[in-house]
Amino acid sequence: MASSGKRAGSRRGPRQSGGVNKTALALAVGITLCVVAWGYLVYLAIDFGTSARSGESGSWALLALASIGAIACLFTGLLLIARLMRTLGITAPPDDEPSEPAPPRVPGGRRAAR
Repeated sequence: MASSGKRAGSRRGPRQSGGVNKTALALAVGITLCVVAWGYLVYLAIDFGTSARSGESGSWALLALASIGAIACLFTGLLLIARLMRTLGITAPPDDEPSEPAPPRVPGGRRAAR
């Protein structure tokens, strides 16, 4: 039953696209790869640390490389998480300009402003 009148219209909203958000999917895959690589590099760093303490001098350099790689993977994963949150609309992008300008400073500090 269709009503006619000034405010009559379709009761249905606009059709939602049923597709997959490819950007969010790519970011999720990147986050997963970073976390897996981070875990493996931490495992290697522990292994190299054990062998370095037992007397193998070459393991110290490999320990340092594995540690730096683990730090880089974790940092990259956190950046990808932030970008995924923005893509999904959970967080908003930062504003380039502040919404309200700061009040002018009074010379002399707080006491002079009274």
